[in-house]
Amino acid sequence: MLLLQFASSWAATRWRQVRRLLKAEPALLLYQGTILHEQLGRHRVAVDELHQAVRAKGLGGLELVHAVVLETDGSVSVMSCEQAGNGSALEAIVRGRSLPGEDPAPVDRRRP
Repeated sequence: MLLLQFASSWAATRWRQVRRLLKAEPALLLYQGTILHEQLGRHRVAVDELHQAVRAKGLGGLELVHAVVLETDGSVSVMSCEQAGNGSALEAIVRGRSLPGEDPAPVDRRRP
């Protein structure tokens, strides 16, 4: 088991495709008050669960929410419009994605 862990970590540091296969990425479930239904379906999250996370944050409506993120550990982060600031915490998640209320951004296909 230890050998398998070492081999997968070694391969993930050397090949981008392996890293993408093995590493989870945070997923944007709601952006600027708009539910991203495709993302909910992809990550098997019910709309009711999304509403529950917003209520748990003490917010009464989706229009008060800047973003809801499904984190890599399975937790859900809710960012209110008041807390959004300049949105720098969401940069890696929204990079290259077309989001509601925004013009589609050009996708940079160069390797980092």
